[in-house]
Amino acid sequence: MRLGVLAGMLDLRPRGLKALASVDDFERVAKRKLPRIVSDFVSGGSDSEITVQKNLAAFRQIEWAPRFLKDVSNRSVTTDVFGQPLRVPVMLSPAGLASLVHRDGELAAAKAAESAGTVFVVSTASSYSLEEISAVTAGRLWFQVYLWKSREVIGDLVKRAEESRYEALVLTVDVPVVGKRVRDVRNGMAIPPRIRPGSVLDVLRRPRWLAHLSRGPELTFGSLVGSVDPEGQESIASYVDRELSNSAATWDELVWLRGIWKGPLLVKGVLTAEDAREALRRGADGVIVSNHGGRQLDNCPASIDALTHVVDAVGDRIEVFLDGGVRRGSDVVKARALGASAVFVGRPWFWGLAAGGQEGVERMLEVFSDEIDRTLALLGSPDFEAVDSSSIWTQKEDFG
Repeated sequence: MRLGVLAGMLDLRPRGLKALASVDDFERVAKRKLPRIVSDFVSGGSDSEITVQKNLAAFRQIEWAPRFLKDVSNRSVTTDVFGQPLRVPVMLSPAGLASLVHRDGELAAAKAAESAGTVFVVSTASSYSLEEISAVTAGRLWFQVYLWKSREVIGDLVKRAEESRYEALVLTVDVPVVGKRVRDVRNGMAIPPRIRPGSVLDVLRRPRWLAHLSRGPELTFGSLVGSVDPEGQESIASYVDRELSNSAATWDELVWLRGIWKGPLLVKGVLTAEDAREALRRGADGVIVSNHGGRQLDNCPASIDALTHVVDAVGDRIEVFLDGGVRRGSDVVKARALGASAVFVGRPWFWGLAAGGQEGVERMLEVFSDEIDRTLALLGSPDFEAVDSSSIWTQKEDFG
């Protein structure tokens, strides 16, 4: 066969984002594009990273009990959250400093979430301010807060979120102190990043990332610029390190927060039935079962393993969501089968952002939607909202 004919038969053009067929593909592209100091910041966990691996492994242990010869010709992946529809039951978790991986950072994520018809939870540690983010989208935005040492700081952020039409507030409770992220310690990760001699070559091999960083906004915590007053020459990053974690916080803080926020209030970082019941008693409208993606206390149970305990405790009274280890559409359906209303993803949207900005996040959500749809068809359950524990195989199943 002549070479010219062979070349004509082969499509050698790069297919770009459409060629990325799974979240794993996005991760691989992101790792190629990002220097190790940033890639490790996104992917790493605390200490031995046991919880990171547990989150992934636990999904693999859950097996299906499919039912066939059912009409699955009309399928729906949509669901409702707090009375409003989600076109895809995958929301974007709060994660800070997104402009580390792409100069458009949270602005791109917000627009992608709107395009996909889902929720973006804006982190207190976002690289753009909560006002800048709300200005670029008409989509659904929630705002995440920590229990800062200063109620004045929290109160100011909550007021601004209300004025900027954020519909729900997410309180992260699992950071009494910041976990030890060993990769970041070894790499000398700081804000802004400081490139050590041993990392220079790795960084120089990513000229596009360097260009993105130089053209992007100053790498800082956008919502805190002008609203906090660091002491002397202290940077905002140093202020956050000092003031973010409040080891004296108690459930009374949730009661106080409930008193100043009238919209839906969720507690993120719940792993036990006891904490779920306490969150409900103190005024929460929802809980997010999460171990912080394995970035806080190591050797916690996988989020999906903790989910059933929380659902059994409070699932008939408040919304229960899952965060942690979700990498495939089948994982989303498994979470639904075990009682979650919907799921959150953190690292996957960072990888999508690194791969292609807004379009990368949109494509990542499209992959999830397609995989959820296919899973529903193969499972014999055409409606995402109707999926329940009968779809999960147990030792009691009789396959005759």
